[in-house]
Amino acid sequence: MPGIGKELAMEFKNEHQKLLLNLIYTSNWLKHMDGARLKPFGLSPQQYNILRILRGAKGKRMCMQEVLQRMLDRAPNATRLTDKLISKGLVLRERSEADRRVVHLLISTAGNELLDQIGAHGMDGLEAVAGKLSISEAAAMNLGLDKMRS
Repeated sequence: MPGIGKELAMEFKNEHQKLLLNLIYTSNWLKHMDGARLKPFGLSPQQYNILRILRGAKGKRMCMQEVLQRMLDRAPNATRLTDKLISKGLVLRERSEADRRVVHLLISTAGNELLDQIGAHGMDGLEAVAGKLSISEAAAMNLGLDKMRS
């Protein structure tokens, strides 16, 4: 198993520097893998995330701000990404009756069907990557990552 030092062909000042570079490198590696997995379905990882958030609302309408708060990658172009999903018929947009400035979003039947289709293919490589860790290793990593962000 090649380590991050071999991957980047470098030596590190200390374990903290190694950790930070390893996190950035691994994050980019996972994003690339996820993008390749979603490309055949015509979705970006951010669009997929928006669809999953809307499906998670279980039929409740959500405003754009609520969607943004739940996004993994809080893209500044989330409105444009959502507009693309609307144009593909995957998301429905409704104006609020009480305040015309407020827009509500709802996943469409086609959006649910696409998520089902993607789900039928599974997470493929992503789940296999995480599956290389034992449950206790995954829990320790989750604890450490949460601690870093606190």
